[in-house]
Amino acid sequence: MADQLVDREVASEQAFVDRVYQQLERAGLAAQQLAKEGHSRGRLGHEGGLVERDAMVFQAAKRIAQLDAAHEGLVFGRLDMTAAVDAQPRYVGRIGLRDEDRDSLIIDWRAPAAAVFYQATAAEPQDVIRRRVLRCTGPRVVGVEDELLDAEALSEAEATGRELPIVGEGALMAQLSRARDRSMHSIVATIQAEQDKAIRAPGKGVVSISGGPGTGKTVVALHRAAYLLYNDRRRYESGGVLIVGPSGVFMRYIERVLPSLGETAVALRSLGEVVDGYRATRHDEPAVADVKGSARMAELLRRAARQQAPGSPTEFRVFWRDDRITLDRGALGRVRRSLMSQGRRNKQLPRVSAALLDAMWKQVRGERGREQGREKFDDDMLSRDDFLDFALNWWPPLDAPTVLGWLRDPEFLARVAEGVLSTEEQRLLLKSWSGSTPTPQTGDLSIEDVPLLDELRYALGDVPQKAEDERDDPMELIEGGVDIQELMTAADREYAPTGRAWAPPTHSIEDDGFAHVLIDEAQDLTPMQWRMVGRRGRAASWTIVGDLAQSSWPAPDEAAAARASVLEGKPVHDFHLSTNYRNSAEIYDFAAAYAARVGLRADLPDAVRRTGVAPEVVTGVGDLEAATREAVVGTASKVAGTVGIVVPAARRSEVNAWLASWPELADDARGARAAIDSSVPPSGDDRVVVLTGLDTKGLEFDGIVVVSPDEIEAESATGRSTLYVVLTRATQLLTTLG
Repeated sequence: MADQLVDREVASEQAFVDRVYQQLERAGLAAQQLAKEGHSRGRLGHEGGLVERDAMVFQAAKRIAQLDAAHEGLVFGRLDMTAAVDAQPRYVGRIGLRDEDRDSLIIDWRAPAAAVFYQATAAEPQDVIRRRVLRCTGPRVVGVEDELLDAEALSEAEATGRELPIVGEGALMAQLSRARDRSMHSIVATIQAEQDKAIRAPGKGVVSISGGPGTGKTVVALHRAAYLLYNDRRRYESGGVLIVGPSGVFMRYIERVLPSLGETAVALRSLGEVVDGYRATRHDEPAVADVKGSARMAELLRRAARQQAPGSPTEFRVFWRDDRITLDRGALGRVRRSLMSQGRRNKQLPRVSAALLDAMWKQVRGERGREQGREKFDDDMLSRDDFLDFALNWWPPLDAPTVLGWLRDPEFLARVAEGVLSTEEQRLLLKSWSGSTPTPQTGDLSIEDVPLLDELRYALGDVPQKAEDERDDPMELIEGGVDIQELMTAADREYAPTGRAWAPPTHSIEDDGFAHVLIDEAQDLTPMQWRMVGRRGRAASWTIVGDLAQSSWPAPDEAAAARASVLEGKPVHDFHLSTNYRNSAEIYDFAAAYAARVGLRADLPDAVRRTGVAPEVVTGVGDLEAATREAVVGTASKVAGTVGIVVPAARRSEVNAWLASWPELADDARGARAAIDSSVPPSGDDRVVVLTGLDTKGLEFDGIVVVSPDEIEAESATGRSTLYVVLTRATQLLTTLG
């Protein structure tokens, strides 16, 4: 009888979902027709037609992308309200959709009318009798789960002949029992009330979301980004939304969430990709990372950006009329200090020739020279190749990789690091840069190098671009009646000497700002990373997600100071999530006991489900490969989803080689044979993967096998926090081998 009821309800909902997909197809055809009409406007032969074409094609493309992204699980919720509010069911979906009569078919989950879907509880039903979740595979309804929120209202409805049967064990518990695959699924259908408050928090200022492992911090933050885009689309689409995560594998893991909610105009970047033009996937060893991440590096890099370029000329001599003019070290030093006092180094490029000419003119004392005057002097000098070559070689346009490369010289590093870094810290830096200069071209960048390059970009400033109407030759400007002295010294004019123009930047630091910045695993950001991300959100609203007990940065006070500086003056709205939806109670109790044993001040959420399966601890392992193989094969046979093998960083290549040689896992582990930071993401059906402790940040797996946990703990000063994170990644099965 129960099965018949379920089948009947599924069939009923399927009929409605079929109607929705038919309307979705019509909407797609309408968008394509709009695009076709837009292209036809471009053939009208006038500018107005071109403008209309661009606008229509752009809007059509956006709508098509939104409709395409919505196909998976388009309809996921239904609300049955009290008769006094609405006797007809309200359906909630990933996007809003109307029928041919312009009546609402489904409500966009971000719309105010859908808020009650997440906010209603049995204690406060808010006129909701029954909340139903539709579980769909593509356009097919495969199940329904109901929650009865108001039993009294249900009785009243049934008395009037309105039938509202209750099916299933409840949407949340059904969601929790799902197998995990290699992508995070949107959980718009199971967001709970405390999560919904954070999602719909005010758009201005900072929303800080904290909570222990498994509380849904990441998915709540991503849904918040989608909600903001929906609520104030003009602001956030024009300004952009930046989402920053700890690693490339994490970004691939979450990348499906926002498109599945109908949002495609979002920049997702790992910490190694925040700066345009640079991409890093490897971490430095912990001791080096601690130095590069310290706030002290900002002062060191500021000093480096102000140094004279190594190998640049130190003297210039010229004879003019009756005077021998010399720019020696002392004179050049005074010019350099004067220029640097006016702003960033590259910004001074238009003023260099004028500043040098000022210093040289002071040495003109002969009667013939004075009679001919400053204008003639400037004219003669600017026509000399030796002067122009000297000016550009003495003050060349600089980029960040070049200046970072200067630090490979022990003498240069010692000079700028005096009083900032110890001798041992300098040695660690030199060792990390002992190969080629770290640049995007050499591929030698570490994730910790990227904030250093960004710091140098801002210390150096952009290379100025000349206005379109400016010509390269200042002689032509003089002949045109322009005052060359005024041209070269005015702070708001930018031009390069004859024929020696500097290359304009491919990406300006002025283009870095976003309207909203979302940081996940914020507790791991170093002070230098906070400075890097902060530059992209000076005028932005923020969503910050983290848990201090999971931090891999050993100086939390220093990081807190950097964070406070970035967010200074912005109102902060704090939200704390207290329920662990990921781990079974058995697994989380094990992880919490470890945290207490090693002295971590962990935020301990309540795990809401039990499986009856305790973590397995294997000690006294003789043959580590054999033990790992047995544990992984056993775990993979018991769970339907993903299995993570977590290893010390030094063992990753070794364990990847083991995995590749195990025939019983060959099909499951194809993607695991490549390093986790490969630029090619693994295919969707790869179930088994090898990761380091840091790689697991933000991820979750059905089963976790931890190899040599004592070595993971000993890898760094924050190894205990890292191991705690590892122990909280499993949803069903956890095994440790050590």
